[in-house]
Amino acid sequence: MTSPDLAQVVAQGAGRAPADLVLRGGRVLDVVTGALLEGDVAICGDRIVGICADYEGRVVEDVSGLVLVPGFIDAHLHVESSMVTPFEFDRCVTPRGVTTAICDPHEIANVAGRDGLRYFLEAAERTVMDLRVNLSSCVPATAMETSGARLEAGDLAGFMDHPKVIGLAEMMNYPGVVAGDPGVLAKLELFRGRHVDGHAPLLSGRDLNAYIAAGIRTEHEATTAAEAREKLAKGMRVLIREGSVSKDLAALLPLLTERLAPWLAFCTDDRNPLDIAEEGHLDHMIRTAIAGGAPPLAVYRAASLSAAEAFGLTDRGQIAPGKRADIVALSSLEECRAARVWCGGVEATEAAFAARGTLAPVARDSVRAPRVTAERFRCEGSDAATPVIGVRAGTILTEHLTEAIAPDGGDKRPDPARDLARIAVVERHGVNGNVATGVVRGFGIARGAIAATVAHDHHNIVCVGVDYADMAVAVNRLSEIEGGFVVAEAGAVTAELALEIGGLMSLAPFEAVHARLVELRAAAKALGVTLEEPFLQLAFVALPVIPHLKITDHGLVDVDRFAVISAG
Repeated sequence: MTSPDLAQVVAQGAGRAPADLVLRGGRVLDVVTGALLEGDVAICGDRIVGICADYEGRVVEDVSGLVLVPGFIDAHLHVESSMVTPFEFDRCVTPRGVTTAICDPHEIANVAGRDGLRYFLEAAERTVMDLRVNLSSCVPATAMETSGARLEAGDLAGFMDHPKVIGLAEMMNYPGVVAGDPGVLAKLELFRGRHVDGHAPLLSGRDLNAYIAAGIRTEHEATTAAEAREKLAKGMRVLIREGSVSKDLAALLPLLTERLAPWLAFCTDDRNPLDIAEEGHLDHMIRTAIAGGAPPLAVYRAASLSAAEAFGLTDRGQIAPGKRADIVALSSLEECRAARVWCGGVEATEAAFAARGTLAPVARDSVRAPRVTAERFRCEGSDAATPVIGVRAGTILTEHLTEAIAPDGGDKRPDPARDLARIAVVERHGVNGNVATGVVRGFGIARGAIAATVAHDHHNIVCVGVDYADMAVAVNRLSEIEGGFVVAEAGAVTAELALEIGGLMSLAPFEAVHARLVELRAAAKALGVTLEEPFLQLAFVALPVIPHLKITDHGLVDVDRFAVISAG
């Protein structure tokens, strides 16, 4: 819906002409004072033109007994992590109250480059929610991985003025910022004066000062209250994250007060269909925060007005005259269950979603890995001392462990009794055919293998297993189904999900993807896997910008040293 003529706005706001839409009978949450306001809400086109008064309308909707709150804003996410298309994500999440989502399409950009950005911008022009895009800053994230594309400052310049673009997405290469890497600084210079998202886990002191001084405004990687307080004190807006793997809400909940709420916002970053279907999205964060003792005013402000202000979206975040008509009707502030949702004055109904039409897919047949044999998964070495990636549930931070693993015929074999599994990354973009192997602890896998093409951010094939033949079965199957997830045991595939768009997103409806993920989770548990969310956890083991030890197709990466190291 386009913005209405100003004369109409004034006439309807003054009550001289009937409003296009009136919401009658509800109470409005004022996210500035916390008061519950009585009176109608009048809407002209996509704008709110009146509150706290009686209005006549061409259409009057009865919202008696409901509380009206501003639409929720997810301040940072990757739609690709929902494993469905942007249109399906819209259909799934908007009815839960998310009326604005600020996405970084760097998953598809690492596979398809500028074509991936165009795909998301086309989708953003047609979604019911207001999908905004921050242009991907790190494609690839580092020089220690092989991606399917490369985006330099010049590649981003042509997209900067698109009406759906806010600024530059998370600057993950924080060592490059602090060290003054010319390519990194060129991107920051291009977006100087515009919004730039941060991504600097555990960064502090003078290095943090330098990072923020480069113009970086937000941070979603704070995992402790102390880390968040330092970043708040130095001028950053902290985005409290609750994804499927990175669950930081509990640790940061003490900060969620009425005093600090103006500088806090919510984000999901990476949230899969299992959690969305079974728990919720931002509505889940809101319920959980209030149940944990956070004041409702602070919670709803962080979910709306604070996020809007952090990203310069001055037209939303509050149910007030002149603001965009993004409104969620709830039966209770504490329960946060959306009864009805309006995005820019349009109710989020199946008819509204159907009106978007169809979206042509991008990056089909993007998995070009050569077939591998069981022998490719050996981890050779002569020294028993072996670096081990230590996975911890609920966080994407990993430990850099050392274990004694005696070579057997030159191979450091998996040892399920010690929870030591083989991890491998297989280059799948058809660039160099790299295969890197190492050892991981924390999956609990006792049989078979699991594999995926979702491996942040290069999205090569990543596989964990204790049987090399099953690892080969799983990896080779991913090429046959255009990417996705595979579980293999005893030489056969026991569960799979095809993600045909870039090896990241399915062409199937959200409900079908959710059902297949339930099967995958059960199949993984049948192998002894103990992680609640093994597939996204698997993806983050391959991300070399999150401390402390990771793996890419180049080998093991000591993130603290920002260097590839020997597997032992």
